[in-house]
This record gives sequence, C-alpha cells and structure tokens, in this order.
Amino acid sequence: MSTPEIQALEKQIGELTTKLKELQIANEADAEAVPNYTFETEFGNVTLNDLFGNKDTLFVIHNMGDGCRYCTIWADGINGFLPHLETAMSVVLVSKNDPDTQRRFANSRGWRFNIASHRNCDYAKDHTTLGDYGNVPGAAVYVRKGDQIFKKNACLFGPGDVYCAMWHMFALAGIKEDKWTPQFRYWSRPEKMEDGGQGVID
Repeated sequence: MSTPEIQALEKQIGELTTKLKELQIANEADAEAVPNYTFETEFGNVTLNDLFGNKDTLFVIHNMGDGCRYCTIWADGINGFLPHLETAMSVVLVSKNDPDTQRRFANSRGWRFNIASHRNCDYAKDHTTLGDYGNVPGAAVYVRKGDQIFKKNACLFGPGDVYCAMWHMFALAGIKEDKWTPQFRYWSRPEKMEDGGQGVID
C-alpha cells in the first residue's frame, strides 16, 4: 500500500471513529438497567453503587486476572490516563481473582485503580460473557440516575483495537500483532552482576 493509500484510509478511519464516538455519546437513550451487584474488596464487600463514589458515571475495566499477559497491557495503558479519567468519572478494575491476589498484582504493576473481585457474584456472567466464552476482557460504562444504575456502553479488548495504542505503534514499525507476545516483565539477568547477584529473582 502506498503512502497516499495509507493517508486516504487514515482519513476514512478518522471519519468513522468520529461517527462511532457520536453514537456512543448518544447511546444513553438505550441504556440498560442493571442490578446493584455486590463485589469483594480488600476492605470488605461493596456494591456497584458504592463504586461510583461521588460521581454519577463509572468506568469498569474487565480484566481476566493475573494470568493474562494481554489484559495487563490494557490496564497498564489505562493506568497512565487514570488522573485524567477520574476528573470525569470513577474508575474500577474488576477480575475473578480474590482481593489479596488483586492487590499483590496491582502493586507489582504500579496500578492505582480501585479494584474489586466479581468471583462470587453474577457480574461476570452478565457482563463479561461472549457466546461460549466467559471472562472476556473489555470495559463497560455505567451511569447512575437516582437509585437506578444503567449500562451506557461496553466494549471488548483485543490486539489492534482503539483502546490500546501500542498495537498501532507496532504497525507503524512494520510489526504484526502475531509476531509479538507481551510479557509480565522484560528484565533479564546481565552476564555479570556487579553486586554479586545474591537474592536476585529472575
């Protein structure tokens, strides 16, 4: 594909993305009422309503847990935007892990999200299932109106989507999605450890 073709396609994608955003913004008329689920956290049980805090919009990240390297990339990226996002809405990351595992993993990544576990409620069954697949990664946005909660929009996460810029940077470099696999860490032991190397965790 030539540079003019790339530029024409970028223009088309930009126009479609603008249209998509307009539809997502207007989608509240079709919002779906949802139950006030109860989640587990390291501080005790909380409800979906509690997770809104002092905001009336809640962004929920659907994470597959500490066993998914791919999900970690999306959370790593969103974590960088967290201070900006939280000026407009509350943000929480949910997964099937127990609260202690969630906290250890979040600390290892430097995540600053509020975190909650859906392991013992119907949230995952109702909102992170696609066909025969359960625990599908993605996100959902909820709005609170009085004592009711409505689902405004939802999305799935996957390589090449608009919610993780890294894949597009790889494409610019000519790297295909199936030619790179994320890892939890990229450090490797040097040939010589200047401090002696005792106690290093590889």
